[in-house]
Amino acid sequence: MSVDEAAGQPRSTGGSRLPVTDGATVVQYERCGAWVVGARGPYDMSTVTPLADALDTAAKEHPKVVLDASGITFADSALLNLLILTHQAADFRVAAPARQLKRLLQLTAVDTVLTVRETVDEAAAC
Repeated sequence: MSVDEAAGQPRSTGGSRLPVTDGATVVQYERCGAWVVGARGPYDMSTVTPLADALDTAAKEHPKVVLDASGITFADSALLNLLILTHQAADFRVAAPARQLKRLLQLTAVDTVLTVRETVDEAAAC
């Protein structure tokens, strides 16, 4: 399931959508036993808080957490820091990072620390 598909998922199926400022949104749903937090839009210091809250809650409540990063259009050190902190707190995987985020992970070598997969299904290990 993509971030776009999850964005339309009703709460009754376990999914939820949180509006974020500056065009960023966070959606959450279960997939193959993992809790998926989907992010869409730009993430920097001014927009990362709702995503940080969602990942923090997910890490506390679910044994496996996947970030569907396919919809992230911009990421900076605020998001990078959040990914590292979430990795330290949970069994955390990053799925389908968009080109800019993938490059940021490579340049900082964070891709050698995080589990990064091409799809949500691979990250959730369906």
